[in-house]
Amino acid sequence: MDSTQLNWLSASDAARAIRDGAFSAEQLMQACLARVNEAEPEVQAWQFLDEQHALSQARARDLDRAEGRSIGPLHGVPVGIKDIIDTCDMPTEDGTVLHAGRTPARDAAVVAALRAAGAVIMGKTVTTECATYSPGKTRNPHNPEHTPGGSSSGSAAAVAAGMVPLALGSQTNGSVIRPAAFCGVYGFKPTHGLIPRTGVMKLSRTLDHVGGFARTLDDLALLAESLMGWDAEDPDTQPRATIPFTQVAAQEPPLPPLLGFVKPPVWDRADADTREAFAELAEQLKDCVVQIELPSSTAGMLDWHRTIMEAEMAANLDREFEQGKDRLSESLRTQLARGRVLPAFDYQRALARIPLLNAAFDEMFERCDAFITPAAPGTAPKGLDYTGDPSFCTLWTLCGMPALSLPLMHGSNGLPMGVQLVGPRGSDARLLRTARWLVKRLEE
Repeated sequence: MDSTQLNWLSASDAARAIRDGAFSAEQLMQACLARVNEAEPEVQAWQFLDEQHALSQARARDLDRAEGRSIGPLHGVPVGIKDIIDTCDMPTEDGTVLHAGRTPARDAAVVAALRAAGAVIMGKTVTTECATYSPGKTRNPHNPEHTPGGSSSGSAAAVAAGMVPLALGSQTNGSVIRPAAFCGVYGFKPTHGLIPRTGVMKLSRTLDHVGGFARTLDDLALLAESLMGWDAEDPDTQPRATIPFTQVAAQEPPLPPLLGFVKPPVWDRADADTREAFAELAEQLKDCVVQIELPSSTAGMLDWHRTIMEAEMAANLDREFEQGKDRLSESLRTQLARGRVLPAFDYQRALARIPLLNAAFDEMFERCDAFITPAAPGTAPKGLDYTGDPSFCTLWTLCGMPALSLPLMHGSNGLPMGVQLVGPRGSDARLLRTARWLVKRLEE
């Protein structure tokens, strides 16, 4: 393969080739950096990137291999890190001027796991302000006049533009699935508590997830297998056996999956392109799709999610509000101000809805393997002052269910349109297996 095109390799193929000696980690990094220099002026995906530091890490990985030290599953593979995830050797500024120049003393748990797997931490990708709604500088790689989505905007755009094969993001509402859909890459939000969040800026313990972006499903499986685990500092993780993501995701399902076509409570927000595309998709898959009607109890999901998110954000960003609210965006100030005066009764009532919703979904998943539903109301909106509507992700985030965005369709404007697959809590590897089956089925 032309060494100048190595940046377009999947992470799985790149790691395998480095292990086999086909090329070096340094050569892969050089190709990625060349692509950054080519595309970054337009895309603007990176918040911090020191080329020499990235290259020195890659050379260290090559030295490890040359001297016979153990080789991890991501050995030599560059990874972009959303700039709310702590890195001890690079700034982590959380998308806000209030944290400018902040460099943590230690890595986040997921960054430490990546380094242990042999990955090269390439740099920090742009996030919206405190991972909320005020956009950063990043543009959509498919059309720079359109948003890349948010809040994990830089991570999705960097993978889509071929600057890096893998990137980490986070989701408290729709911040992985939506930008993956808008940028035309695979995105994965795991079951709540599967991947530890220690060292990630905390917005909402109830809703925060760490997720990832890749250009293949194999890469998402490899990434998830490297990141999952128990961390004593994240109370929502728990000790458990390692899930063999790569093995399970590569298997053929024992029976053809049955998908439940779901119209979320906000279906009236879906644009004409989305309605038409999903009607055609359901027709194409008619022998393995059933219509699933969501219970009326889901109708309040936007209010419950907002109540929980804003109450917990207000507590976690109390210092920023008290000491620097004049330097926050109007949208974030408004959210925090609302969260500070929410009645405890409303907050507790919203929390109490989650187990009830999950009990109802557990019954629905006895009828099908996964839900299929849009990732967003449409393709990426035009303009850079708005990151798009996250409401097609809200219910699944509220309930902590695993979700994937699959780049399987395009709108009439030529921009990517994501298909969202949602599975039962804890079914992350099987959801990836179902996704692989779906991609193959649509390619036939």
